[in-house]
Amino acid sequence: MAGLERSGLLETLVRIKPRPAPRQWLTRVHTSDYLNELKAASRRAPGQLDPDTWISTDSYRVARLSSDGVLKAVDAIVAGKVRNAFVAARPPGHHALPDRAMGLCLLNHVAIAARYIQEKHKLARVLIVDWDVHHGNSTQDVFYDDPSALYFSTHQFPYYLHSGSTQERGRGAGLGTTINSPLSEGSGDAEILKAFEETLIPAADAFQPDFVLISSGFDAHEADPLANLAITTQGYTALTRIVTTIADRHAEGRLVSLLEGGYDLEALTQSTEAHLRVLMSVDH
Repeated sequence: MAGLERSGLLETLVRIKPRPAPRQWLTRVHTSDYLNELKAASRRAPGQLDPDTWISTDSYRVARLSSDGVLKAVDAIVAGKVRNAFVAARPPGHHALPDRAMGLCLLNHVAIAARYIQEKHKLARVLIVDWDVHHGNSTQDVFYDDPSALYFSTHQFPYYLHSGSTQERGRGAGLGTTINSPLSEGSGDAEILKAFEETLIPAADAFQPDFVLISSGFDAHEADPLANLAITTQGYTALTRIVTTIADRHAEGRLVSLLEGGYDLEALTQSTEAHLRVLMSVDH
């Protein structure tokens, strides 16, 4: 946020204020028992939910605010108030399982948003593009047998969670609507752009989404300390152009990007700014 303020971008953006997301939308993805446990754990905090995930007294409330930030962004887009949106929120979400926290994540905001788009706004087909360096295991699981959501992920493989192989393609009616394009250690712009151009674009053109969501983790950046991919800031600009073009072609530009990982503050700032400049541009 400080970086966006320094760049002058912050003052040009439409700010959307969230409230804690209504429980009815959280339970489209998460179990009632888990939500009760999460609320109770936050009251007892501080504490640890798994080896990577800690909780504070504010965690449950903030996670609900983060989910609602995505829902309010969706509403603003459907109402025509904004063309697209970037949700700068913490904690991230794409590892949070329906019944437990995982990998820094408490609520799966992108999955909740996808169900909200389908049920509240009657937009049937949702594309979820996940370029976080870690595989979005929970997002994949939620939609694994659901043909109404196309989940596409690039991620370092093998790496944390060890899920996301090319063999994981969906199940039953959802077979083929899960697409993993794993990247080997050291991969950079050329490799990830190839996956987007040769795999994502034709899949999205065949699927014809009504709405596009991005799990926008910037931890595949070459400067990020947690993993070993080498995406540049310019690479994220190119990825954003590809996904916005898909949204323009099929979804009337309807796109929400939400922040997932990113652990080098300078790289996170630069990547977010580059990402936003594409989202804000008239000509993608």
